Amino acid sequence: LWPWLLASSGLSALVQLVTLPFFPDSPSYLLIQKGNEEACRKAIRKLWGEGDHQAEIDDIMKEKVTMTSTKTLRVLEVIKERSLRWQLYILMTVMTTLQLCGINAIYFYSFEVFHTAKFEEYLIPYVSLGVGLCECLSSILCSTLIDRFGRKVLLWGGYTLMCSVLALLTMTLSLQHQFFWMHYFSVILIFLFVVFYGTGP
Repeated sequence: LWPWLLASSGLSALVQLVTLPFFPDSPSYLLIQKGNEEACRKAIRKLWGEGDHQAEIDDIMKEKVTMTSTKTLRVLEVIKERSLRWQLYILMTVMTTLQLCGINAIYFYSFEVFHTAKFEEYLIPYVSLGVGLCECLSSILCSTLIDRFGRKVLLWGGYTLMCSVLALLTMTLSLQHQFFWMHYFSVILIFLFVVFYGTGP
């Protein structure tokens, strides 16, 4: 079953391979990059139907003017530019904490936790699949929450809840040999961690 499940991801790639040649190019790409206004109008008509789309073309033209007046910076120039320093610090902090937040450790040790919780061997891959599905669903939920609460709230809330869950998970793993129900609590905490990771960072 697993080889078929892994191969199923190629189905979406095959659908894209077959259908993409029938889709028009991006109007902004045709106008800004290629400089072909007629092809841009044709792509707009194909995407949005017949009608007067001059307002959209004017918006793309304004974008083109903005892009041409903006200087493209090299990596070293971005690092040296004082006005971009804080944005660079924030970006580096977010990316570093994302790599060091513990999600990889959770995925790596989840199999052992499920095994210790006395799950049947044939059930453990499906429970692991449930963890991945949980992350997928929480990421979809995040896309609706981000407009309502903002990125900053989700980052702070996500990392705070993830730290709390990791502290509890450390405690439950330490006490799992003393209380039989700690195994199941650890499994619940793994799922909660993945949900908070998907909705937060």
